[in-house]
Amino acid sequence: MSMVYRRLGRSGLRVSLLSLGSWVTFGNQMDEELALRCMTAAHDGGVNFFDNAEVYARGESERIMGQALRRAGWPRHSYVVSTKFFWGLHQGVNTENTLNRKYLLQAMEASLERLQLDFVDLVFCHRPDPETTVEETVWAMHDIVSRGQALYWGTSEWPAGDIRAAFEIAERHHLHKPVMEQPEYNLFNRVRVEEEYLRLYGECGLGLTTWSPLASGVLTGKYLDGVPADSRAALPGYEWLREELSDPTRNAAVRQLLDLARELDCTPAQLAIAWCARNPHVSSVITGATSVQQVEENLQALALLPKLTDSVRQRIDAIVQET
Repeated sequence: MSMVYRRLGRSGLRVSLLSLGSWVTFGNQMDEELALRCMTAAHDGGVNFFDNAEVYARGESERIMGQALRRAGWPRHSYVVSTKFFWGLHQGVNTENTLNRKYLLQAMEASLERLQLDFVDLVFCHRPDPETTVEETVWAMHDIVSRGQALYWGTSEWPAGDIRAAFEIAERHHLHKPVMEQPEYNLFNRVRVEEEYLRLYGECGLGLTTWSPLASGVLTGKYLDGVPADSRAALPGYEWLREELSDPTRNAAVRQLLDLARELDCTPAQLAIAWCARNPHVSSVITGATSVQQVEENLQALALLPKLTDSVRQRIDAIVQET
């Protein structure tokens, strides 16, 4: 099945239904050469959206992606790049865990330098900042877009009330409105996308670029017998993942999903990715990969979409409802 492209919310921008993200992998599990090969495989498969963030590998992920894009030599109009700001890279009262104007404007310039780009297509406020007014953040993001450093702005993991407040402030002052949100969305994490944001899709035109379709890898089935040595949960700083990956209730559900995947002649990862993509409110499902083979296998999830009938999705719901 060829790539599907969806509009990013109410905007005119179309992004590939499956995209490639760099969290954890770029700079931690992948060097520049492997990143280039994986990005090329994704691009060849129709992916036009590559997701990044300032904090990923403390700026190294952006640097690697920038180098890969330069070496690939693709026309700038053929791909979409994102970055995100909140945690910051430098210690200081105005550079950590903030969305204040000073931090955002300076972080944007530094990010573009690492990516070797004149602009990013999408820029996200990576988390809400309770100590900075939403109005200050909206004005800063408006100015970033007005300067041409980003084309669209949005949020990541913001409560629905804060997103609505940002939208209404922008509307009242005739500023660039938030266009998209980037929440976690998978079979084990559904409430925010399916319930909390429900009114925002129609009333604010909110688009979604969702992350962690495999629930940090649980839905692949690779953790049924413990945490492998090559897992991200074995990396320094990711110890918090181990307990989640070893959860007996979730792994019991995964065993049943494995059986269903066999029936559908697909991998459990492809099933989990296709399930996310089946939601019409999702503009793009951000996938991760540490090999070209994994990129290609993830892209094959598109062929599964016609098989996710109402009856199949009801079976999936029955399997995961106890988790």
